[in-house]
Amino acid sequence: MTAEPIPATTTGRDPILLRLSQRPVPYPPQVQKNLRAEAREIIDRYPHSRSALLPLLHLVQSVEGYVSGTGIGFCAEQLGLTDAEVTAVATFYSMYRRTPTGDYHVGVCTNTLCAVMGGDEILAALTRHLEITPGETTADGSITLEHLECNAACDYAPVVMVNWEFFDNQTPESARALADALRAGREVTGTRSSAPLCTFRETARILAGFPDRRPDANDGTPGEATLAGLRAVTEQSTPAAPHHDSDSEQGQR
Repeated sequence: MTAEPIPATTTGRDPILLRLSQRPVPYPPQVQKNLRAEAREIIDRYPHSRSALLPLLHLVQSVEGYVSGTGIGFCAEQLGLTDAEVTAVATFYSMYRRTPTGDYHVGVCTNTLCAVMGGDEILAALTRHLEITPGETTADGSITLEHLECNAACDYAPVVMVNWEFFDNQTPESARALADALRAGREVTGTRSSAPLCTFRETARILAGFPDRRPDANDGTPGEATLAGLRAVTEQSTPAAPHHDSDSEQGQR
């Protein structure tokens, strides 16, 4: 059994009541067996086992489409950590989902530059088109919609990401067409990749450190906007200020 706090209704001096709930349901035996073998493979990559926590969280996410209480307990058991320690990490990073996620996690950047360039309009258009609000999943389980913070792609604003693949320079119209293609099961590629999109669970497995076997998955070159910025920095850069070693200067005095 696990304990969940019951919200207080009166003063802070009242006793804290806890509601008992069932512990997470264990993985089926075969799933558990496979996970343990793959977890051992991941852990063996690191000199300290707890360093494997991030890829292990991706691994359990690849099984259920999110990091469940069962996944938290599995990671804790494999690494000799407490559930609280694992939960602290899983809830810190936004790439770890705490609720079931659709086949395609569609994230719309609404940070400053993307918002100015139309990100808010794109998110609003998808909200209406999919008939869900950010954080929700379509009834057919195909798309989970979310607003995202900056994805370091400001030179291609506004940006939409699908399972962490970039879709640059989007508009409300192109974003709706993208969502329709995903729901129809058509092959879709990101603007920076020639490889077809993986599902959310397949992507999580790749992020856990297992091979990406899609043809041309690792091909790709920087876009013109990125290269233009690089050229500008290179052409206008100034020499670094000379370094002064204060300790050696004092020793010479």
